[in-house]
Amino acid sequence: MRIVRVDTEDGPVTGEYTDGIVETTDGEPYSLDGDIEFLPPCTPTTLYCAGRNFQDYLEHKGNERPSTPHFFLKPPAALLSTNVTIPYPNFADGVGYAGELAAVIGEPCRQVNPEESLEYVRGYTIMNDVDALGQEGAGMKVFEGGAPLGPWIETDLDPSNLDIETTVGGDLRQEGNTNEMLFSPSEIVSFLSERITLQPGDVVAFGSPANPGQVQPGESVEIWYEGIGTLRNDLEYPESQ
Repeated sequence: MRIVRVDTEDGPVTGEYTDGIVETTDGEPYSLDGDIEFLPPCTPTTLYCAGRNFQDYLEHKGNERPSTPHFFLKPPAALLSTNVTIPYPNFADGVGYAGELAAVIGEPCRQVNPEESLEYVRGYTIMNDVDALGQEGAGMKVFEGGAPLGPWIETDLDPSNLDIETTVGGDLRQEGNTNEMLFSPSEIVSFLSERITLQPGDVVAFGSPANPGQVQPGESVEIWYEGIGTLRNDLEYPESQ
């Protein structure tokens, strides 16, 4: 099942998406024809982002393999939906992309083991971990528009063996499979739950394969995950242009 959030004349609506129609829990259908647009598929308190989680990424960046999951945080203000233009961070030297699988938490998750952790996941979506290049520390990760997410939540999915492709301006930049992760989704969700209570709607992203790189203003980034679909966002031009 695909769960979407859309912006309607009645306000934000969540429902099951099939063939261009959103069926809500009260039975009111909405067609995506016309002025209805996708919203980010959830409303997290926090986005938890794993890094350095693919061997080929480590080789590409020259990093050592971490002994435990490496992660950082992004705020809800960073969210964008699919088909929305990424605002250019004018304080940056450039803009980077990374195509990532992300879990959406379905119920409070605290101190669960890896064998049980995915039972707390509502489903899976796609995140673009956008970087403000040239910034130090969290300054590279935390800014408005730095976490495009979508297009929807797929609830019927095994995350352990999914093909991945990222294209920029129509050119293939990243490809891989989730079976290449150093720490599995179940291990990462469990690891985080030992430290904090994950709340419904929270996002846990699992890292990117090799060749995260730079996107130029006006180019489109399309991130495809098998079984989910495609997250698509263009990068706007800097204000000076």
